[in-house]
Amino acid sequence: MGGVQIWREWGFPCCYCCEVERVQMVGGGGCCRALLEMRVRGEQVRLRVYVASESEGLGRWGTVVVERWWKVPLSKEGRPPRLHPRRHRIYRLVEDTKNQPKGELEVILTQSVDNLGSRGDIVSVKKSLARNKLLLEGLAVYASPENKKMFEEEMRLREEGKLERLQTQSGEKTIQFLRSCRLEVGMKNNVKWELNNEIVARHFLKNLKVFVMPHAVKLPDEPITRWGEYWCEVTVNGLDTVRVPMSVVNFMRPKTKRYKHWLAQQAALKG
Repeated sequence: MGGVQIWREWGFPCCYCCEVERVQMVGGGGCCRALLEMRVRGEQVRLRVYVASESEGLGRWGTVVVERWWKVPLSKEGRPPRLHPRRHRIYRLVEDTKNQPKGELEVILTQSVDNLGSRGDIVSVKKSLARNKLLLEGLAVYASPENKKMFEEEMRLREEGKLERLQTQSGEKTIQFLRSCRLEVGMKNNVKWELNNEIVARHFLKNLKVFVMPHAVKLPDEPITRWGEYWCEVTVNGLDTVRVPMSVVNFMRPKTKRYKHWLAQQAALKG
């Protein structure tokens, strides 16, 4: 692409750098017209343009970075630079954001969102997701310095106990999982036993693949010393409590290869 030819259409009396101009793409490959919305100072400028396509008859907004083909000579202090009426209106295309990979937008969540995080988390998501869902539905705000400072202050107050603590996203998923589960605890029948928190916590990890601290488990007040149907309560992150049904059954030795070999040996000795 050869460059961008710019003609002044109208301007503001403050300075030449605040002009709104009409842009024509030189060798634009079908994009013939662009209406310039804003200019900034400097030899290299970023333009917000609306480009119309001759072939499709459609237009789009985009941002391009251009620089002057001929640099403007220095002027005396306090005086505006002297621009050539034609030469200094010709720009060279430096960057077209249309052909760049789409970046992500950083936002702060105002409430828990599945697969993203909980309130106060700073996440980077696609711009379409942020603008069309998160920001539109009030699920997030822009990660501006003011918003970051506000949520940092809120987090500090929660840590100090002045504000109510919130459940984390992983904690909410754990609660939903425990509400749909049933725990089975196997106990032997040849010894006397009494169910305690440590045994229940081990069976949570073994049978349900959920790590539960013993102090987060609460059993019925009456001691459990026989098989039957019971319940236990699990407190997640010290905030929410879930009651999980629990079946205490006879412990069945797993039929591993070693155990099967031992059974075969015992049968051979008896025979």
